Amino acid sequence: MDRFFDLAARGTTPRTEFMAGLATYLTMAYIVVVNPQILAAAGIDPGAAFVATCLAAAIGSALMGLLANFPIALAPGMGLNAYFAYAVVQGMGVPWQAALGAVFLGGLLFFAVSVLRIREWLVNGIPLSLKLGIAAGIGFFLGLIGLRGMGLVVAHPATLVGLGPLRATPTLLACAGFLLIAGLAARGVPGAIVIGILATAAAGIPFGLTRFQGLVDLPPSLAPTFLQLDIAGALGLGVLGIVFTFFLVDLLDNTGTLIATTHRAGLMNPDGTVPNLGRALMADSGGAMIGAVLGTSTTVSYIESAAGIQAGGRTGLTALTVAALFLLTLFLAPVATAIPGFATAPALVFVALLMARALGDIRWDDATDSMPAIVTALAMPFTFSIATGIGLGFLVHAAMKTMAGRAREVSGAVWLIAGLSAIKFALG
Repeated sequence: MDRFFDLAARGTTPRTEFMAGLATYLTMAYIVVVNPQILAAAGIDPGAAFVATCLAAAIGSALMGLLANFPIALAPGMGLNAYFAYAVVQGMGVPWQAALGAVFLGGLLFFAVSVLRIREWLVNGIPLSLKLGIAAGIGFFLGLIGLRGMGLVVAHPATLVGLGPLRATPTLLACAGFLLIAGLAARGVPGAIVIGILATAAAGIPFGLTRFQGLVDLPPSLAPTFLQLDIAGALGLGVLGIVFTFFLVDLLDNTGTLIATTHRAGLMNPDGTVPNLGRALMADSGGAMIGAVLGTSTTVSYIESAAGIQAGGRTGLTALTVAALFLLTLFLAPVATAIPGFATAPALVFVALLMARALGDIRWDDATDSMPAIVTALAMPFTFSIATGIGLGFLVHAAMKTMAGRAREVSGAVWLIAGLSAIKFALG
């Protein structure tokens, strides 16, 4: 174990790695409750989605630990799951099987880019401001869904949206759940999101809003989603824009997470590059493809891995510990599938607020950087589409740089994405 994971050289021990894995797991375990509920909105069986979520997290984390030897865990990504269910399936009318096919194709494109080493051209060519705008915009998109789930935001015929009935019991419980999650997180309590979700769900029992059917049981069947992806259907529907969105967000999200976590773990090279980056991105892309085969939206590296790194995790043994814990979670299906939407919605809003912090790093003194980033962030929730937000942001960035006489600052990657977006918008 010491030789394989290089424990001594990285100044860690098996016990430290196991405890770090537990810390990471506690901060991201909420996904096994939230993801099935989001995918259920796309028509996917919640029980099968629960199993697919656990297996995708376990396999993806194991791949990261074994291939790259990084203390980074993977699971279906927040934001992309909402894009999958609400924008692609509900908004565009794409069957969920074809949407899973698009997820697989996005992962395959990600894998090809990683193998062919085109990733540096794409990642380095997209300016930091747009990357930050995308991260914040996905947060706003997720926040809108969460607020609607809490009952705080409802449709309004005159103003499009309005304030929901605050006296409704589910809404009051959801608001209390959000405050509990935020308060626990502020105090540095591990697993604050999981505790908040369970506490909110338990508070709904006396009102008949929550009905638990036990604690431990055999996992539900995976048959409703396993190998149900429709790749031919995805290509036939002409969803290349959807595939590209899954690919681009996956690439940017994973690259940013890898840079942030390896830097915090002291694993980054002196020149600022990430060792084993290719292997890490292959683990990410492989996890995305496997997740689609199992029946869940795009699998990504989790920034919550920083909790395990803070606890001393330095090797892939931390990720393997997370993988083992997600496998054990398979037997907690009665709890996960019984938790109502008003208990998970506060977690969406809390995660959204964490993602919105990206706006703080934007260069506000340069309008050609800040304005395209804000257009990206605002367009995602207001058009209810991550893809539209990305396209508009890149178009505005290229246009503003050109109008300011700084067209040379626009990279080839930005011109390419802006051009494809312009064609997509023109064709409707």
